[in-house]
Amino acid sequence: MQDLWRLSATQLVGLIKSKKVSAREAAEAALARLDAVNPKINAVVDHRRDDVVAQATSIDVAIARGEDLGPLVGVPVTIKIGVDQQGFATTDGMKLQRDNIARADNPVVANLRKAGAILLGRTNCPTVSYRWFTTNLIHGDTKNPRDPGITPGGSSGGAGAAVAAGIGHIAHGSDIAGSIRYPAYACGVHGLRPSLGRIPAFNPSSEGRPIGPQIGAVSGPLARTIGDLRISLAAMSAPDARDPWYAPVALEGPPRPKRVAMCLNPDGLNPVPEVVAAVTDAGKRLQRAGWIVEEIEDVPSLREPADIQTKLWLGDGYEAQLEIAEREGDPGALACLRGIRDKVHPFDLSKALTRRDKLTREWFAFLARYPVLLMPVSGELPFPDHLDLRDAASFARVWHAQLPQIAIPCMGLPALTVSTGLVGRIPVGVQLVAGRYREDLCLAAGEAIEAGGTPSAAIDPAN
Repeated sequence: MQDLWRLSATQLVGLIKSKKVSAREAAEAALARLDAVNPKINAVVDHRRDDVVAQATSIDVAIARGEDLGPLVGVPVTIKIGVDQQGFATTDGMKLQRDNIARADNPVVANLRKAGAILLGRTNCPTVSYRWFTTNLIHGDTKNPRDPGITPGGSSGGAGAAVAAGIGHIAHGSDIAGSIRYPAYACGVHGLRPSLGRIPAFNPSSEGRPIGPQIGAVSGPLARTIGDLRISLAAMSAPDARDPWYAPVALEGPPRPKRVAMCLNPDGLNPVPEVVAAVTDAGKRLQRAGWIVEEIEDVPSLREPADIQTKLWLGDGYEAQLEIAEREGDPGALACLRGIRDKVHPFDLSKALTRRDKLTREWFAFLARYPVLLMPVSGELPFPDHLDLRDAASFARVWHAQLPQIAIPCMGLPALTVSTGLVGRIPVGVQLVAGRYREDLCLAAGEAIEAGGTPSAAIDPAN
């Protein structure tokens, strides 16, 4: 088969399990695709061909022995450079960390291995994962394969660009303020930010402090189909005792009514007409699929949780972060930290956590009434690349548009970006939010939206 890289992960697993295709063939197809398109987009910044082939060969040997096969057997998957993969540098886009070689896998990486995935390569991110644009001084610029003039998103921009261009069937990303959801939106694929505690987190190379309960950072998958998000979530969320915040909650919760609250203009976002049209269209798709869609005027506060999330993310230890950014010398990291100084000072941790509890209760009550919320991912279509570096007004414009992404992690909620189509060649999509540990509701609604439109497919990078 010539174009194995075009298949969904689910299709590829079926072929490998039925022995119609070998894991070696899948790996070689993925490597050939990487060679063909990665030079144009710089999505994968580190990979080792011999290691990829060796992983595939060991999988084929296990299959020949009749051993149990994991849910991602033989599926090429990419890993973001911000998490540990044994033997590779966890640079997080920093020259200062070029020699930070991981001695063990992060739990999410270990879980992907146990599920039978082939770890294909390491994907790019902005310096310290600060931005919704992907460039740094060690690995360079990542380009959006749909249009090089727009951002591929960030911070998991390499992940979004890779999976959109057919480099791997699933991409690992991490999300603290939209870093999975926005690259999926910008690159025209789907991306799931799971609930806080759903997927275990631990980076041995940084002494393993789990980043999660303090600032809501989580790992999750990006893929071209909702079905592939579903199987990758199951694989990534296997337990790991190294993360004390891991929550062993079933992936399928109790039945809820197929009811969606649709909000076109949450908390004064004032989205552009193309975004409003995408959300409206997604609501119609859900209705045609048998969901009850109720348009509502507003949602619980997004602005205050976004402010708190920004403080928890960047305010605690702000001066130390700024000092590291100044040593690194990256213009994007410096622009981010200097641009949000007024948002994070003064920082009162106790006050922030107290307000977070109150806001979380308000959102839990809202989602008890409405099982799923449908709203914009961003107030704008994907930005021109590096818009945030133009001037202060552009920086403020970017942060305002990303309000729906920044706020949701404050409450530890799951959220799903569903790609819904193109405006010209610019992707657009919608965001689905559900109660904590109810990724299943997001995925069910996402499948209905996906089924009502044109499926996302791997593309050749645009000129």
